[in-house]
Amino acid sequence: MRVLITGATGFIGSHLIEELHKKGYQLRCLVRKTSNPVWIKHLPIDYMYGDLFDEQALRKAVEGMDYIYHLAGLTKAKTKAEYFQANHVATRNLLEAVNVVNPKPRRFVHVSSQAAVGPSMNGVAVDERTPFHPITAYGRSKMEAEKECLKMMDSLAITITRPPAVYGPRDKDVFEFFNAMNKGLQPMIGFNNKTVSLIHVRDLVNGIILAGEHPKSIGQTYFISSERFYNWREVGEITARIMDKKVFRIRVPEFGVYTIAGFSELVGLLSHKPVLLNFEKARDIVQDAWTCSIAKAKKELEFREALTLEDGIKNTVQWYREQGWLK
Repeated sequence: MRVLITGATGFIGSHLIEELHKKGYQLRCLVRKTSNPVWIKHLPIDYMYGDLFDEQALRKAVEGMDYIYHLAGLTKAKTKAEYFQANHVATRNLLEAVNVVNPKPRRFVHVSSQAAVGPSMNGVAVDERTPFHPITAYGRSKMEAEKECLKMMDSLAITITRPPAVYGPRDKDVFEFFNAMNKGLQPMIGFNNKTVSLIHVRDLVNGIILAGEHPKSIGQTYFISSERFYNWREVGEITARIMDKKVFRIRVPEFGVYTIAGFSELVGLLSHKPVLLNFEKARDIVQDAWTCSIAKAKKELEFREALTLEDGIKNTVQWYREQGWLK
């Protein structure tokens, strides 16, 4: 089977491509010449150089592919326009190229995000029937990308997957949590126990592939996540035990998060790169719950996590230490 992956050099994409290689698939990646393939350079890959705004490169990349896994996009940007260009417009461009050059792939798998739907509503975990209610520009851009997929479902075999928060080796976002824990500090946002769905990247990519290959999943959307919901105190306790650290927990009021984000954005004006914490990210992390149900994926795909939270954190911490990210 011939497979095209966009976003293959990224955190989730690099793990996905390793799993597809284990299955014996012929791999093709659409990458920029400036991309760093450090995690996948050992694999036999047909590199197609270009981007999702180059019509000729897109058509050449999708030609003859049996499966197309679309992971490329932006999770951090300095402007709202950048999110919509990289997540919405890019997805539309790729779908149009597939429809013209390769209209009968076995599957087009779009990897979206829970952010496209939004946080839990009134304490109830979101599922595939929950109306879109994104709260950030990133979430809205992912929602619009999903809507492009929905428009094409009558003509293309499309499956949408939605991960929640993802952690594991190579991740740089949730790493900041592990880095703080390693220094003996766990910031706790607000004064209630906020809950979240979490999934280790290894379980996520297995779920993405399962959704992409299952005959029942054509034209469907699935949350691929943990079955359990976790609060950050519990996650911190497990992490501290695995790291063998004594950790001091500090409560940061929600207005304090917005204050820090404001200062961060001011500093960010002097940089070409997006800041780690801005007002939009602050809006995300002050929510009481980011939980999603995987009942549909369990029932229709028989999806199950292989790693417990403890095993996943052990695996992640060990990798960070081996790489020298945690000392």
